[in-house]
Amino acid sequence: MVSLKQRTASHFFAYVSRLRWIKRWGLMRNAIEENVATHSWEVATIAHALALIRNRHFNGQVNADRIAAAALYHDAIEVITGDMPTPVKYHSKVMREAFADIEHKAEGELLALLPDDLRADFDPYVRESQWRQEEKELIKAADRLSALLKCRAEMQTGNKEFEPAAEQILHRLQEQSLPEVLYFLEVFAPSYERPLDHLLG
Repeated sequence: MVSLKQRTASHFFAYVSRLRWIKRWGLMRNAIEENVATHSWEVATIAHALALIRNRHFNGQVNADRIAAAALYHDAIEVITGDMPTPVKYHSKVMREAFADIEHKAEGELLALLPDDLRADFDPYVRESQWRQEEKELIKAADRLSALLKCRAEMQTGNKEFEPAAEQILHRLQEQSLPEVLYFLEVFAPSYERPLDHLLG
């Protein structure tokens, strides 16, 4: 058995913890600041819920725990790349391909911070290319739902800057028409706009 003194220190979690300092929506005027760590937690909880809803109501057989774990790391590489606004990232085919290459390299850099014997264990969560199709589908949907909730929260403060983004995101979600997403929008989303005193009945 190897003693703790013989193990090499890893900077992985200390580095990932700095996601709390990476601001999102950098090109928008924000009334409510959001960081990548907070966003990642919300996406993980929503993705987990979507998976459970699929399994319970829509004959799914997805691993909700695995999806939640992958969602926690879905933006982890932004501790290296920073948050890239969607309109910039998807502006053109050239930009999409360039950022895809950067993200792939950032995944490798992040995984390299782990001890050798743990890299294979983290690979399916940090590398999006390792996600199964249903995992990718639900995590992307949760990411969009989180963005929609953020837009609506901003709009409640009177910030009209987020109105076009809210419309576009809602249109994409409705166009995709995943039943578990429509369920979440009907059952859970409206409560986000209610005051605290109304949430506990």
